[in-house]
Amino acid sequence: MTILVTGATGNVGRLVVDELIDRNAPAIRALTVDPDRAKLPAGVEVAVGSIHKPATVPAALAGVTTLYLAPHPPTAQAIVDHAVAAGVQRIVDLTGPAGSWWDEIEPIVEASGLAWTHLKPGEFMPNATVWADRIKTRREVRDAYPQAANAMIDLGDIAAAAAVAVLDESHSGQAYPLTGPESLTKVEKITIMGRAIGADVPFVEISRDEAIAQLAPTMGDYAEWYVDGAKDLVDHPQQVDPALPKLLGRPAVTFTQWAEANAHQWR
Repeated sequence: MTILVTGATGNVGRLVVDELIDRNAPAIRALTVDPDRAKLPAGVEVAVGSIHKPATVPAALAGVTTLYLAPHPPTAQAIVDHAVAAGVQRIVDLTGPAGSWWDEIEPIVEASGLAWTHLKPGEFMPNATVWADRIKTRREVRDAYPQAANAMIDLGDIAAAAAVAVLDESHSGQAYPLTGPESLTKVEKITIMGRAIGADVPFVEISRDEAIAQLAPTMGDYAEWYVDGAKDLVDHPQQVDPALPKLLGRPAVTFTQWAEANAHQWR
């Protein structure tokens, strides 16, 4: 059994490699465009390529039984076609909540005829570092929709869930929504981030347009999408899903735990 981890230098894919090693997985092959940067552990076979460039992937798929597919909808069809041609038996994909851009991957994978497992995480906890500089330099956060609430998830928990799904075929045919253990408002998250550095960080509410303008220099066209997504979470807060702790056999990482571990970014 050979496992190919795509996006092995990415924020989740690199952790998937580590989780597979910790679980004594058989042959692990990691797809990366930059093996030196990846600094993959000894024993992991390195394949040079990227799902962003499907033509680089077929050689990496030779002899692969199970594919961990990182999310990139524009090339998903081409990568899945290559997987079918290579004789891959199972795909564990990282997608997103129903209706999201990443959700487009799922019908492509299902139509392949291969066994599949969908992992559908919500917003990643590291996205909260969008407030890090403001906390660090101003000791206040200016943002829209203070009561927008969701259950952000730790990257390590996503990677652990992926490793479980990759190694256990009983998860084939399942789609798992993945959330953190608590749904928190923006105000509650910022309070927790402040507490992690021993500071009181007030939330100053601003308008939708001001929030978009504030994010546009770093997010570009995604700023409007991101802010409007927060607006939806005011009236329809994301609920906690029980799938993750069932998959892992342990509680999910809390936002407080994540903040305490990463407080150096805004101290």
